[in-house]
Order: sequence, then C-alpha cells, then structure tokens
Amino acid sequence: MKKLLFILLTSICLISNIAYADNKQIDKAYHIKQSDIQVLGVGKVIKVLKDDTKGSKHQRFLLKLPSNLTILIAHNIDLAPRVPDLKAGDTIEFYGEYEWNNKGGVVHWTHHDPRKKHKDGWLKHNGVKYQ
Repeated sequence: MKKLLFILLTSICLISNIAYADNKQIDKAYHIKQSDIQVLGVGKVIKVLKDDTKGSKHQRFLLKLPSNLTILIAHNIDLAPRVPDLKAGDTIEFYGEYEWNNKGGVVHWTHHDPRKKHKDGWLKHNGVKYQ
C-alpha cells in the first residue's frame, strides 16, 4: 500500500509540477498544427507498440498527457538504450521534438545526436534517463 501511495504521489507531483505548463506547449502545437518544436513533458503509457524496424530501429509507445491528448513516442534504439520493462500505466518524462499529425502527434529525437547538429533529447522512466 505504501508503494502504491508513493507511486501515486510521485505521479501527481511529476504531472503537476514538471509537465503541466510544458504539456500545454504540446497541446497548443497540436491545435495550431505546428511541428519541429522541442518539447518537455510527462505522460502515462497507455499502450506499448511493436518496435519499428524499418530503417533505424525505434521503440514506440503511446502516451496520454494530462490534457487527454494522446501522442506517439518514437525512441531511436539504434542511438539510445531501450527503456526496459515499459508497460501500460507507467509514467514517462520526455524531451524531444514534436511533429504534428491528426492523431495527436509524434515526439522523436529522444536521444543524443552523435553529429551534434540537433538538441539532445531523452526519456526518463523510474528515475533513469535514456538518451
């Protein structure tokens, strides 16, 4: 029970303190159909998808933001470690590039750029940063 309460309180703190204002940036970008913007946010995993193995390999999952907008995270696992043991209900913090689509959008570039031409992104799960 203590562990469940800790997870609940941690999730509330993350959602309200870190991402509420930042997720508003994603919500605004979605409504005005804006792409190519760096975003910081947090959401709850609602579905872990099969990896995309065409070209660079990507770990993919759907996140529900506090505003109820759903976004796809496409995390390049050729350049960054996979987030292990990811499951529905988990909270993920992210920093990456948002691309608009009519389904909610995609956040990618959640990894370092080996060429140093793009801002490094990351994912954070259970206190561990993956980039």
